[in-house]
Amino acid sequence: MRVSAEISYPWRVRRLDRGWSALIDSTGNETRVRNIGAEVAVGDYVTVDTEIARVEQVGPRTSALVRRASFEGARAVPHVVAANLDVVFLLHAAPSGVNPRRLERELVLAFDSGAQPVVLLTKSDAVDDTQIDRAISVVTSVAPDVAVHAVSARNRASLGVLSQYLTGTIALLGASGVGKSTLVNALVGSDVQRTGEVREGDQRGRHTTVAAELVALPSGGWLIDTPGLRAVTLWTSGHGIERAFSDIFALSENCRFRDCKHEEEPDCAVRAAIESGGLSPVRLRAMERLVAEEAAVEDEQRERERTEDRRGFRRRRPETDRN
Repeated sequence: MRVSAEISYPWRVRRLDRGWSALIDSTGNETRVRNIGAEVAVGDYVTVDTEIARVEQVGPRTSALVRRASFEGARAVPHVVAANLDVVFLLHAAPSGVNPRRLERELVLAFDSGAQPVVLLTKSDAVDDTQIDRAISVVTSVAPDVAVHAVSARNRASLGVLSQYLTGTIALLGASGVGKSTLVNALVGSDVQRTGEVREGDQRGRHTTVAAELVALPSGGWLIDTPGLRAVTLWTSGHGIERAFSDIFALSENCRFRDCKHEEEPDCAVRAAIESGGLSPVRLRAMERLVAEEAAVEDEQRERERTEDRRGFRRRRPETDRN
């Protein structure tokens, strides 16, 4: 499917800048065209109307990293961060530790994208083995079936484990300062992305990526460095929550009631796991918050659609109805 998309849609979106798309083709040729009227994202395959230098058509997406738009007035509006991905690297700086609640949100986004999530513990050279083991333990407690690797852009040998992923398209997702741009430069082999200084106290860097950008790898794959996300806002989930909290969903299969809310119901397998110490109540509450957040987004989306329908109906009214 990916190959046919490249043939039918020969250009790929490398970067977006205020109504313009920077495009690249399979031979490395680049061009810049308008994307007005086209819903495009970095990583999309497109065709171009050469007469007016504009994106003509966007090819079908095999995957897409979608979150809720965060700018003011964008209620219930999706923001496609990147498209046509094979892998999503979820970056957490080892010196700062792994925030399990943020990781859960990132996993929901990654699973819903259709790509494979992989957790990277960056800046591993700045901590000892005990801290690395502790960080890996946090990751496996949240995502036992997701690969996790400790890497350092300063230690090229540590990056060798990533070669298995570098023939496809990889998006890098993480908070500001976790080392995304530095990792991109290390994997590409040149300073293609600007990086910031690192604070001595906590090894945090300043966020330097201001827009998602497709970067070619020597292996033939592509990297998409995304701007640091201060808040990981979710869009409507497909099976992302179910996969990110597969342990809870597996337990719930043994509850007496199919619609068990895991509160006061008798024979609740989830509550039993919490009482026995097999499941953290914090993790259950985190899942419930994400389910509620998703439900709220769906409600807002339905309200937005109703509002647009009403406005559209008024615009379509015949002249005789208004006289």
